Amino acid sequence: MKELYDVSATDRNSKWENMICRKKQISRRENDIRSEFYRDYTRIINSRAFRRLKQKTQVFFATRNDHVCTRMEHVNNVSSISFGIARYLGLNDELVMAIAAGHDLGHAPFGHSGERIINKISKEYLKSDFWHEKNSLRFIDYCETIQNASGQEENLNLTYAVRDGIVTHCGEIEKKQLIPREEYIDLERIKNASTTSPYTYEGCVVKASDIIAYLGRDIEDALRLKILNQQDIQSLDEILKQYKKAEETMNNSTIINSLVTDLCLNSKKEHGICFSDEGFMILKEIKAFNYEHIYKNKRLKKYEEFARLIIESLFDILMSFYRDGDTLSYIKSEYSTIYPELASSFSDRLRKYSKAENRPDNFKNIMLYDLSNKEHYTLAVIDYISSMTDMYAKKLFDEITSF
Repeated sequence: MKELYDVSATDRNSKWENMICRKKQISRRENDIRSEFYRDYTRIINSRAFRRLKQKTQVFFATRNDHVCTRMEHVNNVSSISFGIARYLGLNDELVMAIAAGHDLGHAPFGHSGERIINKISKEYLKSDFWHEKNSLRFIDYCETIQNASGQEENLNLTYAVRDGIVTHCGEIEKKQLIPREEYIDLERIKNASTTSPYTYEGCVVKASDIIAYLGRDIEDALRLKILNQQDIQSLDEILKQYKKAEETMNNSTIINSLVTDLCLNSKKEHGICFSDEGFMILKEIKAFNYEHIYKNKRLKKYEEFARLIIESLFDILMSFYRDGDTLSYIKSEYSTIYPELASSFSDRLRKYSKAENRPDNFKNIMLYDLSNKEHYTLAVIDYISSMTDMYAKKLFDEITSF
């Protein structure tokens, strides 16, 4: 085991006070036995956004197929991998579990296809990029709420280290080593997750675990859905035979074990969380194979067209609801019987996050929108759509296209 730092000796970690700070004080019970990061972990896994991950696409729109990976399963895989690495390296396993559990809370419905579609809308209407790491930070800071001991809805209010690990988790690793940055920065000012290193070793571990988790599993799912065949796997096996034992089959288990072991044995304090040259070559070769044979597959292009039709249709009809400060009353009077689910669900969300009449007293969360401002309303629409599961987006689409 290589101890990158002693997690029990906080005085030896110069970043510790920054790591555990929150935007505001959090309510505490007198007999609470949880650490700061375990508290974050429990707040995340009890949030509604976490529950919705079970019906969000990872790569393939097949969430009704029990054996195809959903976003929830991916998050659990990242948690498992990062926990094992953190334990071996002597890192804070509660911190990696919290980051891993929350890293995709802001992912759009329909996976990266949905992300690209919403990004196009956001650029056109708000002149702002939409990317899921940034949206995950927005959700944990502003959108997601949890009931406190008094039954009031409040924001998650997570620690800096967890928020940082979430917004910088982008798994598109271009270098074999990940070194934590030294600067304590305003996370909302990050323009691109792939260009900003995490603040902690734990954040670096989750970043590496993200790509380790999806590479092999995406191959497994592509085989199950007949996007790949055994001949494709044999060609990958041939490419990688120099990197593995002769008796090993190239599958999800082999890929995870090879990359995790390589990372653990090559990570040191001097050069951070690090793959060997050989391990990094394995990662790059498998990633290139996946892009060529899976992510660019023509069947996924048809799927993206389907996702675009749903998301753009929902966006257009929600934007047509806008009536300045009278939007809520207009939705109720004009659409509550035509689109009952959409009208009710969206109105409830606007009421929760805006200054509005009949806003329940137990809402103590941050108010995000001024409904007299159309840009605020547009952001509310994007927040609403990006929070949806695939199934819920499809359900609402069916409602607006049925007579």
